[in-house]
Amino acid sequence: MFNPKYPAPDTAPTADTSLVQPLATLAHPPACDCNHTPAPASVPAPVPASRPGIQLTPGALIATVAGGTAVVLVVGAVLVSMLLAVAVTAVSVAICAVVLRSLLSSTHKDR
Repeated sequence: MFNPKYPAPDTAPTADTSLVQPLATLAHPPACDCNHTPAPASVPAPVPASRPGIQLTPGALIATVAGGTAVVLVVGAVLVSMLLAVAVTAVSVAICAVVLRSLLSSTHKDR
């Protein structure tokens, strides 16, 4: 049931019985009847073996370093402020929990 069933080896098409015609046998009729020679095919320009890297002037290099430093400082300030907001929230929740516990324990003692 789970064994694959392969076709007999002699049913595969050979090069002589292929249904696809080779491109060499296809011939297109000429576009016009005038006897002129076709234009030679244009040859694309060769691609250089290695592309030059990015060249930075000293001013551009300083600007890039300054920009990167500014980005790092801004992202760091945002992350530190978010951490500070979480810490302040946690402290305020802890104080509220202590106050509520104190209030609830004092009401149980009075009864």
